[in-house]
Amino acid sequence: MAQQANRRDFLTAGAGAASLLSSAAAWNHVQGAGADTSGRLRLGLIGCGGIMGHHIQGLVKHQSDAVEIAWLCDVDPAQLARSAKIIPQVPAPQQTGRFEEVLADDRVHACVIATPHHWHAPIALAAMAAGKDVYIEKPISHVFHEGDLVIAAARKHGRVVQQGSQMRSSPVTAKAEQLLRDGIIGDVKVAKAWTAELRDEVRPLPDGNPPAGVDYDRWLGPAPSRPFNPHRFHATWRMFRDYGNGEIGDDGIHDLDMAAWGLGVQTLPKFITARGGRMMLPGHASEYPDNMNVTYEYPDGRLLIYENYPFTAYGLHGFDNGNVFYGTKGYMIFSRRGAFSVFLGDKATPGPTEGRELRGLKGYEEHMANFLQAIRDRSVPRANAETAHRSCALVHLGEAAFRTRGRLEFDAAAGRFVDAPEADTYLQKPYRAPYGLPNV
Repeated sequence: MAQQANRRDFLTAGAGAASLLSSAAAWNHVQGAGADTSGRLRLGLIGCGGIMGHHIQGLVKHQSDAVEIAWLCDVDPAQLARSAKIIPQVPAPQQTGRFEEVLADDRVHACVIATPHHWHAPIALAAMAAGKDVYIEKPISHVFHEGDLVIAAARKHGRVVQQGSQMRSSPVTAKAEQLLRDGIIGDVKVAKAWTAELRDEVRPLPDGNPPAGVDYDRWLGPAPSRPFNPHRFHATWRMFRDYGNGEIGDDGIHDLDMAAWGLGVQTLPKFITARGGRMMLPGHASEYPDNMNVTYEYPDGRLLIYENYPFTAYGLHGFDNGNVFYGTKGYMIFSRRGAFSVFLGDKATPGPTEGRELRGLKGYEEHMANFLQAIRDRSVPRANAETAHRSCALVHLGEAAFRTRGRLEFDAAAGRFVDAPEADTYLQKPYRAPYGLPNV
């Protein structure tokens, strides 16, 4: 995994999901997993809520003899049942509430991990040690240190890692990539990312009992032991630091990732400045601010800016999620809703423009196809561990700056902040026994 994906990789993003999913002939050997003379890739799907439904729909849509969903894993039997209903596969996938059963199956080549964030790294590290390639939903890490461990495990075990940064594989991204590579806006000096959507206030609720059949202790896993609360469970777990990373690490990580892509950074930032607070949701149950502004300064002087607001029904530049890349010859407005526009020179003369497709996120099927192809030919996928860590680090470094001094200097070589030990404590975390991290 030492090889880095570069901008040329994105030019093949539109090659077509169906052709990649059905390319059994291209697969000669998959290292570390049980051989299958039929050429099928067998997948274990871990975490069957929310986003996993999108992945299942894409896999089922293009399913052939080349791909088999071997396992469904979730601590909530209701989510297992919902997922099983939309998979018309014969034989049906096996079901379990324990991911260890999936990893113990030598026939499984790869795992798709779509649990809450606090389980991403523990499961991924165990999966790689068991010889499985991993598709990890964003972010691959709950805290900074976990990203380093994912990279180390991928290298040690020779595993393919793909983060669920689907826009890296979108056809519109490939078109924008070509323009940026050709220098249409010159040298990109600044990238701004935003999440600007209406958010509802979520009022606190009393503790209660988990739904029938749910293994709540295993749902908590490495997180601290707490009484069950409806807000600390499906969907709204994102509001709490024990399990999620707030707005910046949920929706924001998509736009931060594309900002890092457009800026072309291959390093971590040197200075981080973060501000935020309560703007529109005073009684919100979330532990995170409802608005946040973070500026990242890179060693070469380039800037990456992130903003999120809970009050904009109109978005920014017409998009609820997006980026602006500012270059020496012009700028590009880019959205993961499937659109971009270029403006050139001192008159902001309109340049190339690409559609506006606001229904859903783009690149899901192409991104999964890129992962499956990387398994077959042992290539580097578009959102590999190193690339993912550089983007996820922006979430973690921004959070540390917000929770401490507001402005911090980061020593990338040492993996810690400069003269800010209180901020260093947010780069890692304790893990509740017996759900600790595997040794790497």
